[in-house]
Amino acid sequence: MNIHEYQAKELLKNYGIPVPNGRVIYDAKEAEKTSWTISTDVAVVKAQIHAGGRGKAGGVKIAKSIDEVKNYSKELLGKKLVTHQTGKKGKEVKAVLIEEGCNIDKEYYLGFVLDRDTSSITLIASEEGGTEIEEVALRNPDRIYKEKIDCLTGLTEFQARRICFDINLPIEIINEAVRLMMNLYRIFVEKDCVLVEINPLVLTEEKKLIALDAKMNFDENGLFRNEDILSYRDLSEEDEKEVEASKHGLSYISLDGNIGCVVNGAGLAMATMDLIKLHGGEPANFLDVGGGASEENVTNAFKILLLDDKVKGIFVNIFGGIMKCDVIAKGIVNAAKELKLNIPLVIRLEGTNADLGMEIIKNSNLNIFAVENMGEGAKKILELI
Repeated sequence: MNIHEYQAKELLKNYGIPVPNGRVIYDAKEAEKTSWTISTDVAVVKAQIHAGGRGKAGGVKIAKSIDEVKNYSKELLGKKLVTHQTGKKGKEVKAVLIEEGCNIDKEYYLGFVLDRDTSSITLIASEEGGTEIEEVALRNPDRIYKEKIDCLTGLTEFQARRICFDINLPIEIINEAVRLMMNLYRIFVEKDCVLVEINPLVLTEEKKLIALDAKMNFDENGLFRNEDILSYRDLSEEDEKEVEASKHGLSYISLDGNIGCVVNGAGLAMATMDLIKLHGGEPANFLDVGGGASEENVTNAFKILLLDDKVKGIFVNIFGGIMKCDVIAKGIVNAAKELKLNIPLVIRLEGTNADLGMEIIKNSNLNIFAVENMGEGAKKILELI
């Protein structure tokens, strides 16, 4: 789960990490009142959307007067902001953060991630802050420094201090930087994060460290013990189909293709998408109905797929274990009838009660194409669309 910058900064502040003074607004009429809370000569007006690259897309404005704050707020609110992370459709700006400016001397990058290669939390830092870390990795990989963190000891002050020297932080602020890193690590662990980054972490001319921007992503499986984080969820920023799927306990991720996939099990879902691409097609989604799906689950899965206008055909690939193929078959037939399905549907059933399931499909008298294996199914759906 992602949250907005202003929400991430609330968390940072709660953990003793300095952030600029600011306030979020949802109506341009609030801009002037908010401006009077700004004590610096300039204010920064920042669009709040769940996407990076806002500055390059015109979503960050420097205002030198109250009138400019008002005008920029009016300009941004309701605007469709298109960045490299939003896609061509962009995202509507429904909130802006108005905050104090600062005298920037130097910008750094600081972040914690779950590193799947090392199965550990890893601290990443760079002296080249203010740009996407991916760009730095491509252009100057030797300017990125990492510390693998032992899950038993956690981040040690020695590791944090070594990072300070790696990125050439001034000697006089190293103790402050170490405290900041230790607190940022606490957020990562205590709030079940998968990503926390401050970019840029700025050193001001007054020799103070400030988190000028922040991004956080949380493990949804840990939200049950972090209700304060769950309260930050902004459903308007999420894909409509993914939100609907979460209500029914379905794992769904929208993609750019035109072949809808209904599969049980994440591994089988990935293999199904790979086969579709191998044969020249593009999957429209990742959809895992789970190992114990019911008829209702399958019907809901079809409803969610058909919310996507791009879907021109559906490939159902089920391996019955705990889930019985005849139950799935009934769900497919009921969904096809209820939804008056008018696009090609290919189904492959294997495992528990597969023969019964295929018999149900055959006796339904619906225009459903049954296949014996995954490869045949991928080819068939591509032929049909």
